[in-house]
Amino acid sequence: MAVLPIFAALGMIVGIILFFKGLTTPKQEGALQARLTTYGNRPPDLDEIMLQKPFSERIMKPIIAKLSNLMASRTPEKSLEQIRQNLDAAGNPNNLTVADFLGITGFAALAGAGIAFLLMQEPMMKVLGVFVGGFIGSKLPGMWLGSKAGARQKEMTLSLPDALDLLTISVEAGMGFEQAMSKVASKWDNALTREFGRSLREQRMGMSRREALRALGARAGVQEVTTFTSAIIQADQLGVSIARILQIQSEQMRIKRRQKAEKLAHEAPLKMTFPMVLFMMPALWIIILGPMWPNMAIMMGGPTESK
Repeated sequence: MAVLPIFAALGMIVGIILFFKGLTTPKQEGALQARLTTYGNRPPDLDEIMLQKPFSERIMKPIIAKLSNLMASRTPEKSLEQIRQNLDAAGNPNNLTVADFLGITGFAALAGAGIAFLLMQEPMMKVLGVFVGGFIGSKLPGMWLGSKAGARQKEMTLSLPDALDLLTISVEAGMGFEQAMSKVASKWDNALTREFGRSLREQRMGMSRREALRALGARAGVQEVTTFTSAIIQADQLGVSIARILQIQSEQMRIKRRQKAEKLAHEAPLKMTFPMVLFMMPALWIIILGPMWPNMAIMMGGPTESK
């Protein structure tokens, strides 16, 4: 008899599972209904296709495109070149062009001004908030791009010694320099190897090795990478063994990385001082002076009570 409740409970569990599975499983159309759906529906017109697109593509992209054209036509060529260099240093995130970045900057400025206008109450504060909000909004895309570039440069600096080791081994094994770069690019996937792959594609398109390496160093924006490309260019010009240059560069990079690690280790106690003072000292004062506080309060309040 004790078995019946177990079977009843199992039956209820299976029934609940089948019930929810029936609710979540999409309904299968019959053959006739599927044929009517296929041949009976008319093709959607242009308005329906546009309405099916997300809000960003229907509203935001056209606004950003108009702002891009407007700002690109009014921005000096020097500023456009600087933005292009910043995008290259950041690795061209999301395949952004200079015009796209200008459009995003203008849209962010308008959004910041609009938000500040809605938040402020007084008329004078609204006017001031529009200028301040627009200024802050216009700076946010540049800050985001700068953080992307900083992270990418740090990644390239950390991966350069290992890449140089593999380049050295490959060249000493008999590979050409371009073949060794291709080997490194296929071995890892990071910011440096992607730049190696781009440099190789530029050379296949007709650019010389020197021009491609100079462009690589300019895009990287890292002193170590610029030093490496300059050494390879000089070795190519003077006819020096590239394997020897790579070995020297690898040793120097490892020495610099070790020195940088030692510098950060020496700076750690100084950087820890402020958090310790801010968070630990109040707790220590509470623990040390806490038991004394009632007696001090009585001593300080005693004369007033006697009066």
